[in-house]
Amino acid sequence: MHQKRISVSSVLGIHSSDCSCIAIMLKAVILIGGPQKGTRFRPLSFEVPKPLFPVAGVPMIQHHIEACAQVPGMQEILLIGFYQPDEPLTRFLEAAQQEFHLPIRYLQEFAPLGTGGGLYHFRDQILAGGPEAFFVLNADVCSDFPLSAMLDAHRHQPHPFLLLGTTANRTQSLNYGCIVENPQTHEVLHYVEKPSTFVSDIINCGIYLFSPEALKPLGDVFQRNQQDGQLEDCSGLWPGAGTIRLEQDVFSALAGQGQIYVHLTDGIWSQIKSAGSALYASRLYLSQYQITHPERLAKHTPGGPRIRGNVYIHPTAKVAPSAVLGPNVSIGEGVTVGEGVRLRESIVLHGATLQEHTCVLHSIVGWGSTVGRWARVEGTPNDPNPNDPRAHMDSESLFKDGKLLPAITILGCRVRIPAEVLILNSIVLPHKELSRSFTNQIIL
Repeated sequence: MHQKRISVSSVLGIHSSDCSCIAIMLKAVILIGGPQKGTRFRPLSFEVPKPLFPVAGVPMIQHHIEACAQVPGMQEILLIGFYQPDEPLTRFLEAAQQEFHLPIRYLQEFAPLGTGGGLYHFRDQILAGGPEAFFVLNADVCSDFPLSAMLDAHRHQPHPFLLLGTTANRTQSLNYGCIVENPQTHEVLHYVEKPSTFVSDIINCGIYLFSPEALKPLGDVFQRNQQDGQLEDCSGLWPGAGTIRLEQDVFSALAGQGQIYVHLTDGIWSQIKSAGSALYASRLYLSQYQITHPERLAKHTPGGPRIRGNVYIHPTAKVAPSAVLGPNVSIGEGVTVGEGVRLRESIVLHGATLQEHTCVLHSIVGWGSTVGRWARVEGTPNDPNPNDPRAHMDSESLFKDGKLLPAITILGCRVRIPAEVLILNSIVLPHKELSRSFTNQIIL
């Protein structure tokens, strides 16, 4: 007599077609990097770690965390980087855990380990609890994060690596990781990081979904690095073995072997490598708020300031009713905006003061800075070509042919701008008190 086997799903009353309803476990890893020499984000990164810089009113990585928290089955979010766990980062993590009701932990690397080294180093923490898969997101990207669509694609066609891709024009594609796919199966046949000649118009967005088995190829790279290092250094454990570059060491090596696939998106996406690209990312997120967070967008009210387009105003900010704000403006905590101020395409950070009739265009005003009455703070936008739907924000360099390039104006922390002057296309380092106008200058 055969004993009838009873499945868990039948006990729970779940049919095989309902298996998608069974709770599964997912995790997310956000790669936040760490302080670098010569960063393009200075002087803003002097005051706060780049991942905590406010973009559209909230810290840059909060956009990532919000997207991850909305994915059903998300159990934990891990941040990996080599920043010191200082007070701002700790305070942010505590607040985020309370807001999103998820464990959010920071795992500090002992040294910069590349885009893949931290994943391998902390593999036990990532795999603890047996997640079905885990997302990996670079902190310095702006996106609408189509994570649920990536998860659906992964379940339809499970493979170790799923990359989010988007399209770029032929010239700009050279600045990114380029993906050659099989258009029928979406397998990645070839991957080249920042090629010298055109390879593909599909680029890597820096947002991934990995199966647990994806960590095995990272281990293979680690072992290979270890062997290569020991050949050069007979003393034993080579410290550079832990540095793994996902793009060159893993994606390029495994492309065409049936392990890496791409999911294409036509949603918003941009890198955030510099202050100028942070301003552009703020514009994209403010536009996205119309769908995701309409409550964050300021509305024109009788007796209030005139709002044009998408504007974020922190509840603690004081804005005079005669001010004109927007489009694409973000006003931080405790900011004071005086009578007659004109503010457009700009970010004004915590505690800054814009006195009467100032004009701030295409600029970032740093924490606690003051712009005197009738002064003008202006930058030159470096936007993607509006006539090219595949164009992205160019990665700006501060200098070209020995000359400072016109760009957005940045006022560092606690800068004082006197009344009735013009600051145009300039970068002012923190704690400077200016006495005259400047154009195309870095003011040390």
